[in-house]
Amino acid sequence: MSDPAGDGKIDFASFKGKSYPPFSMSVAADHIAAFAEVIDEADPIHRDLDAACAAGYRNIVAPLTYAFTLTLNAGQSFNVLADMGVPKTRAVHGEQWFDYHESICAGDTLSGVQTITDIAEKKGGALIFIKIETPLSNQLGEHVVTLGSTIVVRNG
Repeated sequence: MSDPAGDGKIDFASFKGKSYPPFSMSVAADHIAAFAEVIDEADPIHRDLDAACAAGYRNIVAPLTYAFTLTLNAGQSFNVLADMGVPKTRAVHGEQWFDYHESICAGDTLSGVQTITDIAEKKGGALIFIKIETPLSNQLGEHVVTLGSTIVVRNG
């Protein structure tokens, strides 16, 4: 916890621009299929290799929100809060977005680095908005997607 004044308060602004250690994860066809089933995505490109290839993909393709599951499984969802010393009970998920450049396919190995891109105070400092971006690239060196999220922290 960053507490330069020694008063027990978190210096949120000191975390702006901080990047966390790189991480990688593998994408499995059965995991994509299970995710597609859970979100009730019926398109066969998420379960059947022939259907995916016929649609122009190189393998079974992940639904668009699957990238968040990958970062969750890679331990990226709570590391910012833990680093700041913020209990999860004081935080809520405020926003999520995805900027895709390529598809996530079964067999991919995705790598990324999570960075705190902005921190803003609202309501006179009672709420802290922490904006995070995580670009992911595949084993082919392609920038696949950038995930963005905002965590809202009740301060104090």
